[in-house]
Amino acid sequence: MRKNLFLLEELQALDLKIDGRHAERQTLLERLAELDRQVEEARCAVEEKRGEIARLEEEKQGLEGDLATENDNIDRSEARQKEIKTQKEYQAVVKEVTAARKLKGELEEQILQKSAQIEELSADVAARAADLASLEENMASRKAEVQADLDRLDQEIATEAEAKASTAKSIPSSLLKRYEALRQRRQGVAIVEARAGNCAGCNMNLPPQLYNSLFRGDDLVLCPHCQRMLVVHPEG
Repeated sequence: MRKNLFLLEELQALDLKIDGRHAERQTLLERLAELDRQVEEARCAVEEKRGEIARLEEEKQGLEGDLATENDNIDRSEARQKEIKTQKEYQAVVKEVTAARKLKGELEEQILQKSAQIEELSADVAARAADLASLEENMASRKAEVQADLDRLDQEIATEAEAKASTAKSIPSSLLKRYEALRQRRQGVAIVEARAGNCAGCNMNLPPQLYNSLFRGDDLVLCPHCQRMLVVHPEG
């Protein structure tokens, strides 16, 4: 039994290394996702501003259409003035022209405002697009570094998984099943050393008779407190 317990310790050391590498791998994957999120956020900001520009351009075109209509109205009204024969009709046309000229001025002011907004947003988009290009270039380099770390971890995990499989072959299947079940319940640590009468897993005192039985190494002994497998190492 003692030999099997020592093999289980080796197996657990490999399992803990693999667990650690999987945790590190998950952190790297999250970092990749965060880098992608930053780029996507910057890209969306640029697209949002471009959408604002498109909306303003459309509004400006609508105003320009309205302005052209008012200019036509003014031209027609002024042409009619030459054919007017009564004072009442003349005053009505003058009123129409005055209202049209006022609306024309308002439309021209709105068009100028839209043009200024478009110009300001276009400059903002240009700056954001330049920042985005720089960010994408920088992120590509950082993602390549993260990917290199992922590739290294995958290789290390594969190597350790091979060593784990080789070690597991020498351990009875029933003991392996018990070990795996304990690992799941005890945060990955199924077998611990007993030292100076204590369990190294939970730091609780072991009954003297149980502790002494560990030195014989005949049977599997579990800590009565944390239920982990116990093993002792010869001193010296």
